[in-house]
Amino acid sequence: MVSEHIYKQYDSELEAVRAKVLEMGSLVEQQIVDALEALTTSNAKLAKRVINNDHQVNALEVQIDEDCSHIIALRQPAAGDLRMVLMMIKTITDLERIGDEAAKVARLALKSSETDRMWTPRFAEIKTMANLTREMLHMSLDAFARSDATKVLPIAQMDEQVDGQYQMTIRQLITFMLEDPRTISMSLEVLFVSKAIERIGDHAKNISEYVVYMVKGKDVRHTTIEQMEQDANS
Repeated sequence: MVSEHIYKQYDSELEAVRAKVLEMGSLVEQQIVDALEALTTSNAKLAKRVINNDHQVNALEVQIDEDCSHIIALRQPAAGDLRMVLMMIKTITDLERIGDEAAKVARLALKSSETDRMWTPRFAEIKTMANLTREMLHMSLDAFARSDATKVLPIAQMDEQVDGQYQMTIRQLITFMLEDPRTISMSLEVLFVSKAIERIGDHAKNISEYVVYMVKGKDVRHTTIEQMEQDANS
């Protein structure tokens, strides 16, 4: 009876940490949505909210990290449980960095609203990137919630689309700046935002790769899409 009680308590602790990771993921996902909305609408109030909420993301990272350390020290998890704990530790690091990128965009949105130097059409070229990265993060978190390793392949393919869009945006901005030096300031700001979005996509992809490690015990980082597909489905 004592062993059964300890086992149930251990399961409860793991589930509680898992729920916190998903809570952090949901908060970060909303931070992205709000930051981009603040940017495209010059909404200073919303931008300030994103910046202020960043401390909540940081606080959750610290809490979850402490919880995982507690589980490792007291429960000494093995096999699948250990992989889950390690995966959650890595995931919250990427989530915190996504939160940082969202806060960067929000700070630029706040700056633009105060100086009135931007207008919505200038960000039309990065909307595709933003939609893709938001979907990537949502899919990665869903894969974690469902322990579904098969999501890594479509997420990796979407990341390639984001990278391609980012490179195209850079080429367009260089053309704008060469043709009209008056666009340099605006172009650099768009580049700053597009780079932040591209980094969000990288972190979302990382999370999906951690899910494969958690479920399959295979490290698919730095591998080809073909190898990812094989490892995820084997």
